[in-house]
Amino acid sequence: MCLSSAQCRAARALLAWSQDDLSSASKVAKATIANFEAGKRSPYDRTLQDVKHALEGAGVVFIPENGGGAGVRLAKRADASIDTNETETVQYEEYLKNDAPPGAGG
Repeated sequence: MCLSSAQCRAARALLAWSQDDLSSASKVAKATIANFEAGKRSPYDRTLQDVKHALEGAGVVFIPENGGGAGVRLAKRADASIDTNETETVQYEEYLKNDAPPGAGG
């Protein structure tokens, strides 16, 4: 899958990265990134791969063209926990420590 200029701009926006940030992460000149995103230049495939890998390394997932248009999104972090209510979790832990049924004042 190739990288479009729109995907590059969108990926940077998701990460809140400047062109300088992407340049540092990808080791690609800022001018090359700026010209690519502006549609003034099409970089070499290897350069686009470097940019794409830097963005993927920061958590961007590239969505291929599948009839709905190519796009980008942020990957769910591996260390992200499921949504829990900490109050319920604590009550549940207390229930496991006490033999009293819930509501018995244990």
